[in-house]
Amino acid sequence: MATVEYKGKSFEVDEDGFLQKFEDWTLEWVDYVKDSEGIKELTPEHNKVIEFLQDYYKKNGIAPMVRILSKVTGFKLKHIYELFPSGPGKGACKMAGLPKPTGCV
Repeated sequence: MATVEYKGKSFEVDEDGFLQKFEDWTLEWVDYVKDSEGIKELTPEHNKVIEFLQDYYKKNGIAPMVRILSKVTGFKLKHIYELFPSGPGKGACKMAGLPKPTGCV
């Protein structure tokens, strides 16, 4: 298990850089992922995706399928990739503090 140090906080991550524990999610984690993903500034659209992913995960224990993410947020997949260049699974789920998705998110 690896540890990421960022702005005075320590985060335990898996081999792919996802948080080990959802409960460890903080705004510093968001900044860390944002910087590592090359996202200059978070918009309300970013926050809408992050909040939906977290709510879905809290209720279901898994990340939603891409079509559910797209339908609920109203964002086409192309736009989600514009918001999160590494994609809904690697970028958005990582930023939201979810574990690495096993399916196609």
